[in-house]
Amino acid sequence: MKIMTMTSAYESGAPERLPEPSPRLLLIEDDDSIAAEVAEELTTRGYDVTRAATGVEGLDHACTGQFDLMIVDRMLPELDGLTVIESVRAQRINIPVLVLSALSAVDDRVSGLKAGGDDYLTKPFAMEELAARLEALLRRPTDSRVTMLRVGPLEMDLIDRRVFRNGQEIELLPREFRLLEYMMRRPDTVLTRTMLLEDVWNYRFVPQTNLVDVHIGKLRRKIDVAGEPPLIHSIRGAGFSLRVPV
Repeated sequence: MKIMTMTSAYESGAPERLPEPSPRLLLIEDDDSIAAEVAEELTTRGYDVTRAATGVEGLDHACTGQFDLMIVDRMLPELDGLTVIESVRAQRINIPVLVLSALSAVDDRVSGLKAGGDDYLTKPFAMEELAARLEALLRRPTDSRVTMLRVGPLEMDLIDRRVFRNGQEIELLPREFRLLEYMMRRPDTVLTRTMLLEDVWNYRFVPQTNLVDVHIGKLRRKIDVAGEPPLIHSIRGAGFSLRVPV
């Protein structure tokens, strides 16, 4: 199967390379053509790529090598991708994992995340999106494998995808959930619109848009309830911040 590739307005010529040292990436993919194309593209972008063709080989590499990222295909010979990820997590190896799969149903994506994956990308995909998702995973804090986030009265269950304020459940749309998760992982931090567009929306360039402001407004109306201190704050000329009143 051919992977769709594309360029963005952010690019001019060759893809942007990551700064040194090169991130070490383990690619577990049984399809030779896909693996070759992904490895070539990511090497061009500055990654040090090691490829494994089976689940058993990939698990051995993951447990004995030192990697910064993993890409794991869901359907692998000898040992399926979800079992590989579960085995890696059982060994307390907490590097970010991107799951690749031709299965796009919600239940399939959820099972991939519950197995221990950090992100899920369906085939066919654009190389630009793959690269953007990997860069976002590299920027995640090291405690990203926690399953519950707590900031003041807010609680977020990352497995069941549920949010509560003072025990009352708040219904969020998928993008709102992702936006709030990003903010809860970085409380008391000023988050610029550029950061949010790149890390929450996976944009490789910053368009002229009020997309962030619109979603922050919707999220604020759900999170900041009447009679309670506001948690989402606008920082004039800078961006937004999730802050708990002292």
